[in-house]
Amino acid sequence: MNILLIEDDDVLADGLTHTLSDSGYCVTVAKTGTYAEHLLKAEGFDLIVLDLGLPDMDGLQLLRKLRSQKLSLPIMILTARDDLNDRIEGISQGADDYMTKPFELRELEARLHALIRRCYGGFSHIIEVGSLQLDTSSQKILAKGELLSLSAREYAVLELLLMQNGKVISKDKFAQHLSLQGDALTDNAIEVYIHRIRKHIAPYDVGIRTFRGLGYLLENKLND
Repeated sequence: MNILLIEDDDVLADGLTHTLSDSGYCVTVAKTGTYAEHLLKAEGFDLIVLDLGLPDMDGLQLLRKLRSQKLSLPIMILTARDDLNDRIEGISQGADDYMTKPFELRELEARLHALIRRCYGGFSHIIEVGSLQLDTSSQKILAKGELLSLSAREYAVLELLLMQNGKVISKDKFAQHLSLQGDALTDNAIEVYIHRIRKHIAPYDVGIRTFRGLGYLLENKLND
């Protein structure tokens, strides 16, 4: 489940990214409405969490624009504006839920789960690609039912490939994901881990395809 978090507060964005990633979500952060629009055109997302106090535009302005473009993704507003009129305006402009800051993380997660259930019929902690299986709740990756022996960094790289199955992932995206584990890796280091993972999964029906200048794609070789 891919979430676009539109939030310009670095501390809050980092905290939410860590928490939601631990719960099995893949989170991408946009600090401005303009960058969020760019990401929405370039990548696929399942849900948007939107702050209203953005540096380049009002969040409600962005919300109206997205809905006028027939964007059907569920959108949760997460804002410090707690006036009743703001709540009414947010919902009337097309938000699916409205939550005010400060907030409890458990409540946010519960409301995100509820929103996902309403829009998609549920969210599984199990992601499968061919004979590979990622359990985001236990943070384990299995191949044909057997636990893969991976280092922490190898796990993080393969985790992202599985969570973004069917999409080409750039090196910048890998770097952002790995930074959540406290690692800052160069492009060359990412190439090394991709090489190691290819060796781990070579006996199975999945592979990693390289798209020069774009990134990497995990694919089921049986579907080629």
